[in-house]
Amino acid sequence: MSGRTLGLVCAAAGGIEQVRENLILPMLDDGWTVGVTLTPTAATWLSASGELDKIAAATGLPVRTAPRLPHEASPHPAVDCYAAVPATANMVAKLALGIADNQALTQLCEAIGGRRPPVVVFPRVNAAHAGQPAWNQHVAALSAAGVHLVYGEGVWPLHTPRSAPNKELPWRAIRAAIESATTPAL
Repeated sequence: MSGRTLGLVCAAAGGIEQVRENLILPMLDDGWTVGVTLTPTAATWLSASGELDKIAAATGLPVRTAPRLPHEASPHPAVDCYAAVPATANMVAKLALGIADNQALTQLCEAIGGRRPPVVVFPRVNAAHAGQPAWNQHVAALSAAGVHLVYGEGVWPLHTPRSAPNKELPWRAIRAAIESATTPAL
């Protein structure tokens, strides 16, 4: 058992409905503790499908969707790595610009700004998102800040909008990036 904790942050994008089965449960099986925080829209999606309760039951932790009050203790343990999976183009842009307008983004922006713990981001984007003029600057800003991006043609070939609604996310590459980000260099 690794004893490590993953802070999983999910945005409302395709693949979120599979995050419990394809990322959370395998990480738990590998000995990780997983604390999940959702963007407001992701919380709506997963609540409507019944997945929000299943995630809480699987992790044994409440799923965060809003900030806690100042006098409340954090419902999640300290994390060894954050992973934003899936991350929308909107989330990537806000992270690159340091915009923390919800609990999910606040956690990630603090980790990026403090340069710890490591942050892994899987941008679940299409060719139109990546063709937006500011996209490359956002990706470059996150890379320069030390964010581990699971991105590129070899991992997630870009497609035209709405042409791959059931496309399987690169779960193996995402898990490998989390392991790599948390493994000390020799």
